[in-house]
Order: sequence, then structure tokens, then C-alpha cells
Amino acid sequence: MALTEPIVTNEKDTQDSDLALRLARTWYQPSGIWGWLSNTHHTAVGKRFMVTSFIFFLLGGVLAALMRLQLVKPENSFLGPDQYNQIFTMHGSTMIFLFAVPMMFQGFGVYVVPLMCGARNIAFPRLNLFSYYLYVGGALVLWGGLLTNTGPDVGWFAYVPLSGPQYSPGHRADIWSQMITFTEVSALGVAICLATTILRYRAPGMTLNRMPILLWEKLVISLMVIFAMPAVMVASGLLLLDRLVGTHFFNPAEGGDVLLYQHLFWFFGHPEVYIIFLPGAAIVSTLVSCFSRRRIFGHTPIVVSVVATGFIGFGVWVHHMFATGLPQLSESFFTAASLMIVIPTGVQFFCWLATIWHGRLQMRLPMLWCFGYFFVFLIGGLSGVMLASVPVDLQVHDTYFVVAHFHYVLIGGALFPMFAGLYFWLPKMTGRMPNERLGKWHFWLFFIGFNMTFFTLHFLGLRGM
Repeated sequence: MALTEPIVTNEKDTQDSDLALRLARTWYQPSGIWGWLSNTHHTAVGKRFMVTSFIFFLLGGVLAALMRLQLVKPENSFLGPDQYNQIFTMHGSTMIFLFAVPMMFQGFGVYVVPLMCGARNIAFPRLNLFSYYLYVGGALVLWGGLLTNTGPDVGWFAYVPLSGPQYSPGHRADIWSQMITFTEVSALGVAICLATTILRYRAPGMTLNRMPILLWEKLVISLMVIFAMPAVMVASGLLLLDRLVGTHFFNPAEGGDVLLYQHLFWFFGHPEVYIIFLPGAAIVSTLVSCFSRRRIFGHTPIVVSVVATGFIGFGVWVHHMFATGLPQLSESFFTAASLMIVIPTGVQFFCWLATIWHGRLQMRLPMLWCFGYFFVFLIGGLSGVMLASVPVDLQVHDTYFVVAHFHYVLIGGALFPMFAGLYFWLPKMTGRMPNERLGKWHFWLFFIGFNMTFFTLHFLGLRGM
């Protein structure tokens, strides 16, 4: 027996060295610029998504400041009408398509999901990197249009007939349609990568029942993206055909229908709200458990509420169209669905509060942003319940009330959790701890400034502005 032991050990050493060589060849990363461009590791691609989308967030904020400067006094000539329409469209398109989804879903998801699954890398890493370059390509197309004075000027939703060939000559709306195609294909590619990673690459023993809530939410969001994004790609594709080929999908004079565009767009547009909000809720669930020093209260109810939100989210899109003259009976069903979808979100809120109540809360910087999220998103949700009512919606449609609701939901549901997650995972990403004092200055300036800017818009909207 003693004579055979060295032989077995040598064979094992040889196998280990061969395995190490094969792994080194598989995970070899070229150096230099080509190595940087072709790096398919999920942490590198996730950081790129986050940094790139944060740059577009800052650019979108500059556009918002330009609009506020134009609106600061009557008869202001700071921006001309054409410039204002371009900046208005670019602000919304940048914040929705180039910041919110790439940051909250793609950036955080690509970086965090494989780490939580215990996987070496994300599934389909080349598809993941390709999705990033598609996203950058769409962003450059859109911003290249603005910088050459051919930016889209039809609103971030590009309603027809305003965006059709009759009322928008030139190629401005074409640029918007191309950007939609690029960015939504990018989101679809990342959704496939994340869903496959969660379903196939989990560590041994991590059953579905034992998955962290963040993985559950990313799985549900990935499935929502797979079903929602094709709708807006079809809408933008048909719009492009109407403009460039001469089809009449949205031309009533030739048998088309302008409401078809709104149905296609908002079938994507309202699940999009939850595609942006649920990643923030996943971050909050993670941080509340961490800083309360106890397991999350109601793991199963939260998972069920996330799945329910994913399903019901596809049945509420018509509440964006209550003022278009649809049959009242059909509007009543969407009113009921719009009220019902509040319940799963409320379940998550109560589970977070119960976790804090029964835990030992540590009021660190990420938790401060979570409490800001509770306050801001709650106001946005309550105004959303008001807008689910058809009579109220008809009164405040196209007023500043909707602008206030929209920003409270999206900034409350995305920006506050985003900063909480960035401060929490910053040591993991960079190896450096954030400065608590500067972070608190950041929070209070942001929180007070946001509420001073947008809370008053509720009253302006109710007065008819």
C-alpha cells in the first residue's frame, strides 16, 4: 500500500496541473486595449454598465437643468421652441432608456447575480458583452443626433401622428426608433444571461426556496424584460416602416390606427416601471436585512409579491390611455388591476418595516437612503392610486400632477435604492470605503432638493397647469 501511494499522488498532481493549465487558457485575459475591450468577466461588464449609465444620468440631469432655466420666467428666450422640444425628448429618453434600466437591471444584475449564485461567471458572457456594446451604440446614435441638431423632438414616447412622416419630416424620429431597437435588444440579451445564470448556475444546495430575494427579483425582472421589450421594438419598428418605407400601420386614412401605437408602447411602458422599481426593491430587501441584523421578515410573502407584481404588471397599461376615449367597461378592468397591483408592493413595505422593528437597526449611510426611498416611493405610490381612478385621471391628465407622480415613482423607486446599493457595494467594487460624512451631505441635499422641486408640482397639476 505504501508503494502505490506516491504513484496515486503523482497522477493526481498531473491531473491538477492539467486542469489548472486548461482553466488558465480558458480564462486568459489579453493585455492592453484589446484585452480591455474583449474582457467578458461579469464584474468588468457590470461596472461598465453602471459607469456608462451614470454618465448618461448626469447628462440627463444637465438637460433637466436647461429646461428649468427656460421655465424660470415667462417669455424666456434662453431656449428656442425647437431646442426645447429636443431637450425635453432627450431628457426623458436618456433617463428611461439609457440610465434607469441599464443601471438598475443590467448594471447591478450583471455584477451581483453571479456572485450571489456562486458562479465563476455569468452565462453567455460574450452575449453579455455584446449587449453592452449594443447599449453604447444606441446611446451614441441618440446623443449624436442632439449634438448635430437633429435630435428627436417628439417626446420620449414618440406618439403618432406627431412622430409620423406627415408631422415630423427629416430623420429625428428615425434616430429615436433606432436607439430603442439597440437598447431594448441589449436589455433582452442581459435578461437571457441573468435568467440562465440564476436557473442553471446556482451553487450546489441553493434550491429555489433558499435563493436570496435579490435573485428572485432579478429572475422575475428578466422574464418581464423578455416579454415586454419586444412590444416597444415592434412599435418603433412599425413607426420606422411608416416613415421610411411608406407603410400605413398608424395612418387612419389608410386603415391604420394611432391607438395601436399607444397599446404597443404602454404594454412595454408599464412593465418597464416595475423593471425599474423591482431592482430597487431587491436592493432594499438586501440592505434592510443586513443593517437590521436579522433575516428578512416574510421571505416567502416577498417572493410571492414579486411574482404577483410581474404578472399583474402586464395588465395595467391602459391606465396611461384613460383620456383616449376607450370603452368605459374596459377601462374599469384596468382600474381594478391598477388598484390591485398596490397590494404586492404594500406586502413588501410591511415586511421591510417588520424586519426593522424586530431587528437591531444600524443607521449607516446605505440605510439612510433606504428610509428616503420609503418616504419618496410611498408618496409616488399613493398618487398612482389616485391616477388609477378614471375621473381623477381625466382631470389631471397632461398636467404637472402626472409629472410629479412619475418622478416620485421613478426617482423614489430607482435613484434612492441605487445610491444605497452603490454605497453598500462600493468597498466590494473598488476596495475603498465611502466617506460617511460626505455621503450624508449628499443624501440630505438630494432628498431636500428633490422634494422641493417636485412636491409642489402636485398642487400645480391639481390647479390645471
